[in-house]
Amino acid sequence: MTLKTRLQQNEILVAPGVYDGLTAALAEQAGFEALYLSGAAVAYTKLGRPDIGLTSVSEMADTMALIRDRVDLPVVIDADTGFGNALNAQRTMRLYERAGANALQVEDQTYPKRCGHLSDKTLISKSEMEGKLKGMADARASDETLIIARTDAIAVEGFSAAIDRAEAYVEAGADVLFIEAPRTGDELARVAEHFRGRIPLLANMVEGGATPITSAADLESLGFDIVIFPGGIVRALARCATDYYASLRANGSNTPFKDRMFDFDGLNEVIGTPEMLAIGAELDGKDK
Repeated sequence: MTLKTRLQQNEILVAPGVYDGLTAALAEQAGFEALYLSGAAVAYTKLGRPDIGLTSVSEMADTMALIRDRVDLPVVIDADTGFGNALNAQRTMRLYERAGANALQVEDQTYPKRCGHLSDKTLISKSEMEGKLKGMADARASDETLIIARTDAIAVEGFSAAIDRAEAYVEAGADVLFIEAPRTGDELARVAEHFRGRIPLLANMVEGGATPITSAADLESLGFDIVIFPGGIVRALARCATDYYASLRANGSNTPFKDRMFDFDGLNEVIGTPEMLAIGAELDGKDK
């Protein structure tokens, strides 16, 4: 089933954030139907830096290709601002699509952008964003590749302006709408009330961010079609890694931490080492 077809169903789609082949494989094994390749998560893990536009289009495309080599699930990829103007956004579409992305999320911030839940964001004009969306639609190789239009206008211009921008982005050809960082449950509900039934709606859950954390079931009841948890895995792993390194430094051994980690065989089982070795032996003719 394609992502486009899946979003036509009534049940909300939950897409956890991933940032490499391992997290993508673990999310697939957990039973998720789609993944979200988070630009923030890539910045956090590859660079050890915040989500302030430091990652490049090639780093994201390379990461997408590695994930596609590992899993078959549909992947929504963070395209930031398209990494420049409309021509850059078209190139981003071509690169990401060739790398295996199924949907691109593009936003109306200026470049370099910053995390949607950080303050002091700035926006491009509505007409410039419309041009990016139209350009990306022209550049995509398949109509099955979705364009998710995100507006960050709530924090910059206010809620009403965000709705106006979103309306314009629907007219410009967006396949999915993402109004970033509603500040209250009421604003979440108003977004859904305004657009539900007209275009699929995406909600973004950021732990400690501007939007109150809301369950997938409650978002579905409001009228949202997809919910992403982009950086949750990094926050979880960073907390665990902090505890791990502290334990190793204090004890000089991983023995006190062993119940919170895979051993050698356990990790190899999770990543499919026995199966891959068996396939390799068969292809090499060593099992005959």
